[in-house]
Amino acid sequence: MSTIHEGRAKQSLATPPVGESATRVATIAAAAIRLSIGWVFLWAFLDKAFGLHYSTGAPVAEGAPALAWINGGTPSQGFMKFAAIGPLKDAFASAAGVWTDWLFMLCLLGVGVAVMLGVGLRISAVAGSLLMLLMWAAEWPLIQGSNNPLVDYHIIYALVLVVCAVLLAGDTFDTETPTPAVLRQLQ
Repeated sequence: MSTIHEGRAKQSLATPPVGESATRVATIAAAAIRLSIGWVFLWAFLDKAFGLHYSTGAPVAEGAPALAWINGGTPSQGFMKFAAIGPLKDAFASAAGVWTDWLFMLCLLGVGVAVMLGVGLRISAVAGSLLMLLMWAAEWPLIQGSNNPLVDYHIIYALVLVVCAVLLAGDTFDTETPTPAVLRQLQ
């Protein structure tokens, strides 16, 4: 928006001028960010479900039970019962159960697929952000002395999901609307 002040146009600070090429770059960047965060959730699901030996890890000894969910592993229970710290530790430990494994894995899969496909971004942003905030609370970085006690990767992931939903990053490669409506308004 611009206003006329003393016979000359004055650009508002709230809406900077954005050229068409800059808008296109922004929409492609938003799509890349959306695909990246979607892959973070989808990969977490795949690794925990099938034990791909990244964050899930391999069995500690030969003959030991596998950590993969498909082999009877518990993707949420072990963490909730034994690794949660802080004032919510007991609440997480008492809530841990088979239902939390299912809810956790369905959330990872649902958010990952929805964000990767660019569908249901508002719902997946809420679900994924809630999951990230709960995981942040379970690790309680205010006590354990992480690199940053307030803003760790869980908070960043939650914010990225919200930005993807607000910018309609799922519309980027839609042929009828080549740029999200939010960015078109800035032109």
